[in-house]
Parts: sequence; structure tokens; C-alpha cells
Amino acid sequence: FPKELLEEFEKRTGRKVICNKPYSGTEVIKDYGKEHVETGALIVYTSADSVFQIAAHESIVPIEELYRYCEIAREICHGATGVGRVIARPFEGEYPDYRRTAKRHDYSLQPPRDTMLNQLKEAGYSVLAVGKINDIFAGSGVTEMVYTKNNAEGIEETLKYQKKEFEGLCFINLVDFDMVYGHRNDVDGYAKALSYFDEQLPRFLESMQEEDILMITADHGCDPSTPSTDHSREYTPLIVYGNQIKGNTNLGTRKTFADIGSTILEYFNVPSRIQGDSFLEECMKK
Repeated sequence: FPKELLEEFEKRTGRKVICNKPYSGTEVIKDYGKEHVETGALIVYTSADSVFQIAAHESIVPIEELYRYCEIAREICHGATGVGRVIARPFEGEYPDYRRTAKRHDYSLQPPRDTMLNQLKEAGYSVLAVGKINDIFAGSGVTEMVYTKNNAEGIEETLKYQKKEFEGLCFINLVDFDMVYGHRNDVDGYAKALSYFDEQLPRFLESMQEEDILMITADHGCDPSTPSTDHSREYTPLIVYGNQIKGNTNLGTRKTFADIGSTILEYFNVPSRIQGDSFLEECMKK
């Protein structure tokens, strides 16, 4: 990050910055954690994503203080340095066995224009966000949200929402696939997480109502078996399921993720203002 930006950040937080490089999240606390604990300087780093990440030991920087520093960074990072997200990366433990905690928090840019969520909300529908969905969209277009610490909690909160009477969208992110296993190249952990999801899925399917539609997809690939700890395989799977959905339909390779948003808007009879082609007619029963 530019010198001027970091100087402003140091001035407003009252703490020095160390690192300022692209880094793996686990490696950066291994390499800079000891210096941070000894000096109180904040570990600032980035990755292949558009992110400004701040790592700090919870015994050195209390979690609410770290969140406040992230809010300051969010204010500073705009225009030419307008990263997509500022991320709090708290960790704990003793050198050299530092480990990240589950208190990560993302601070996103406000979406530059209306999203599917905004359009659903404007039309009077509920938009329920589970996991870090609220953070990703900076709360824009969300009517109700719940944070979760891991996949298991995300699944349970989703099942709670499924029992709730609402008309609209429930949008879930299960973060462990990406954060805990994909970025850490943990193949066995990833496999176990997939198996756990498969085991829990019947609980959700059994409670689906006649008009419910389930879409299972991802925002990017994060293959734990690749040499890099960054994102991989940007083409992602998409499974669409429900009583009104035709079986064995191949939707082909889509041009954009926005096709999913346009499909959801068409299902709710909301004219789409986003760039994407709906595939609703292709997958719905006549």
C-alpha cells in the first residue's frame, strides 16, 4: 500500500504498521507475530484479492479496538486505494504457535450500484443473510442477518430461518471451505467439511416447501490441492433444486454470476436491473 495511506493510518490509530506485503494469513502471523507482540505494531498485509488485512493478537489489541482500526482503514481506503474489503484478522497463542481466531470481521465497500438484494428489498421481500453475507454487501439490501463462526453454525442458523415464515431470499455463506481449508491447503479437512455438509443437507431438503428453490454455488474456487493458497478454478458448480425444478437439466457454462441474480429476480417477478441472463425458463417445470 502507498506510503501516504499507511502514514495516515498510523496517525489515526496511534500504532505503527509492519509487513505491508502480499502474504498468506497463517504465514504472516508466523513471520511478524513476535514483532507485533513485542512492539504493538499492526500487521498489515494483502493478497490476490482486493483486501487490506489487519492482523493483531487479541491480548495486545482488544477485538473491539481492532474493529475500530478496521473502520478507520475503511474510511481511508477509497478512490484509487478503494480496496473491496478491509478485514480484521485477530489471532492468539504463544510464539511460534500463533493461531487465528473466529472473530474475523469484513468491512466492504458499499456496492457501487443496486444489487439483486436491493431490488428484492425495494419490492418488499425479505433478504435474510447468514454468515458473512451482510459484510460482503456492507449491509446494503439486507433486511435481517446473523453472523456465524463456522460451517456447522451456519447450517444450524439456516435451518432456523427455514422454519421462519418469510417470503424472499435466504442467502448463506459457509466460510470454512474457503478460510479454514481452501486457503490453508488442507485437503483432508476440506473433504471432511464436504462430507459434513452432505450429511446435513437432507435435514434441509426434508423441510423445503412447495415453492422453495435451493441453489448451491460458490463465489470462486479455492482448491486445497493446488500449490498456491490463493483462489483457484474460478468456474464454480451450480445446483438448482426444488419441486418446481426439472431434473437432469444442463444449464451449460454461464457467462456471469449475475445470471443467478437475474434468475432469482425473475422468480419473484421483479424486473432485473443487473447484468445477467435469467435461466429460470430453462430449469422450471412447465
